[in-house]
Amino acid sequence: MGTLPANMAEGLFMLIKCVWEHHGNDSLIYAVDFPGAYTRGASKELALRKLPAELNSYLMWKDGSSPAAFDFEIAQEKQSELTISDADSDVIFDSERKALNSAEYEELKSLALKSAQDFLTLYCAMPDRNESCLPMRQTFYGTVPRTAFEMYEHTKNVNSYYFGEIGVAADNEGSILDCRARGFIALERQPSFLESKVSLGSYEEEWSLRKVLRRFIWHDRIHAKAMYRMAIKTFGSQAVPNVFLFDV
Repeated sequence: MGTLPANMAEGLFMLIKCVWEHHGNDSLIYAVDFPGAYTRGASKELALRKLPAELNSYLMWKDGSSPAAFDFEIAQEKQSELTISDADSDVIFDSERKALNSAEYEELKSLALKSAQDFLTLYCAMPDRNESCLPMRQTFYGTVPRTAFEMYEHTKNVNSYYFGEIGVAADNEGSILDCRARGFIALERQPSFLESKVSLGSYEEEWSLRKVLRRFIWHDRIHAKAMYRMAIKTFGSQAVPNVFLFDV
């Protein structure tokens, strides 16, 4: 999962396996063993250049660790037809086709719930949830969320969609933490849920439990970073806490 080997603690290089998803001139790089960690760039090289800062930020947020140096290997490539520059994605990692054991699941679930809690904390810290200095912008899914309220609602409301793609009935009621936690309870009622079987969901996209867990954290990070950047531009650099420890 994301356990740090001894050589990281000693400050040596760690080889990071990456998935490269690209469309035209746009690239997304995902760190396979650090669910939700990603960078975006106009090329693979530009996205990779951003990855050390993203991984240090991610690991500090996750458990307070901060390795010194990384090396990278592209373990999988996906040429997408989607507008990945607007945070669209349909890649499933090869590793996400595998079953989970109970320890892996509990660690991933804990991280997905921590991410939801931290997103909620950031949202609740906003001085004004309906104010924003950002201009209007359109993407494949409509108008880009501009205010904290719009970003929060957009992020929360993928809950039923993500769980539904693996056959779990879930809703978007209550807070982002509440509905996500209820989704996991519903999931755990299903026999053999740890098998993480791959299913074909909406838009002919492949999904598995491992992918859902990673997508929750990834989607949170995208919109938490956008919310934090919007907040410091709109209200000032000290207006809200950097809950996710983003390097911005």
